[in-house]
Amino acid sequence: MKNSTPGAPDHRAPAFAEWLHRELTARNYDLTGSRSGGRSAFAADSGISPSSVGRLLRGEKISDTRVLAMLAAALQIPLGEVLVRAGVLDEADLRAVQNPTTGPRRITPEQAADELGIDDEQSRRLFVNMAQTLQRKPPPATGEGNLAEH
Repeated sequence: MKNSTPGAPDHRAPAFAEWLHRELTARNYDLTGSRSGGRSAFAADSGISPSSVGRLLRGEKISDTRVLAMLAAALQIPLGEVLVRAGVLDEADLRAVQNPTTGPRRITPEQAADELGIDDEQSRRLFVNMAQTLQRKPPPATGEGNLAEH
């Protein structure tokens, strides 16, 4: 996630304001003048305060995710896209959240014994040896079938 100092200028805010202006204009909100009514109409339609809508359109950074979630809902745009455009997340952060790569957790047989609470030395050795045996790759198939069949 992007780290920023509260109140610090953000170079993405003007680009976000331009994007929002295009989105609202495309949805027939008239933003041509201060008395055009488009800002107030969008504020009423979205539930976002008129002052917050004004700050967004002036290019002032708003990182309140509740406001951005309301904006995303009103525009019917995925919240992730709005968070990236607003500079709250970058593309890599969004991808990491959308597609986590947690992969399988690899632990050693000794760590497994610890996590399972196997404290008895003999049981522990048996467990570790069995786990190591099971981890070995089986020999390649020879096509001769099972020994039990012969």
